[in-house]
Amino acid sequence: MCKYKILQKQIYTFESYSIVPIRYEDRFDIMKWRNEQIYHLRQNEPLTAEKQNTYFDTVVSKLFDADKPDQILFSYLKNDICIGYGGLVHINWIDNNAEISFIMNTDLEKKYFDKHWGIFLQLLKEVAFGELKLHKIYTYAFDLRPHLYVTLEKNGFKKEAVLKDHCFCDGEYKDVVIHSLITRISI
Repeated sequence: MCKYKILQKQIYTFESYSIVPIRYEDRFDIMKWRNEQIYHLRQNEPLTAEKQNTYFDTVVSKLFDADKPDQILFSYLKNDICIGYGGLVHINWIDNNAEISFIMNTDLEKKYFDKHWGIFLQLLKEVAFGELKLHKIYTYAFDLRPHLYVTLEKNGFKKEAVLKDHCFCDGEYKDVVIHSLITRISI
């Protein structure tokens, strides 16, 4: 298993679920889910195996040894089987904030969306606030999945902003909705 230099703890667990430093072996599952869910991602075209390999070899591989990586990605596991991935992206080490990114196996979305988002957020909060001592974490979501906002708010996030007509999706402009959670822990 690769390890993040910046993290003391590498595995975060809740019951049979865990997040671990993103595993190379999960790259093609991740590619499949990203391509299936491209409509809500900032991804312009479907990924190919070649592009995915290149991304893991040139971008992801450098994250583990960085003193202050711009993203920290995890494989989200149930009983050691990858069912999603995500982490902290666009990390701003000066202002101590980061965006949350997470997608799960597309087959789980309809029935287990709330459950897996909730568990993932719980584990990620441990990383962000407990270990990295970030001040704020947030989501930046195209206004396409309103059920996401309910889940975020159930997990302590507050709606912070709506960027009107901020992205162009499927031939029309959509809002971007930002939810955030600020730690009350002093650094």
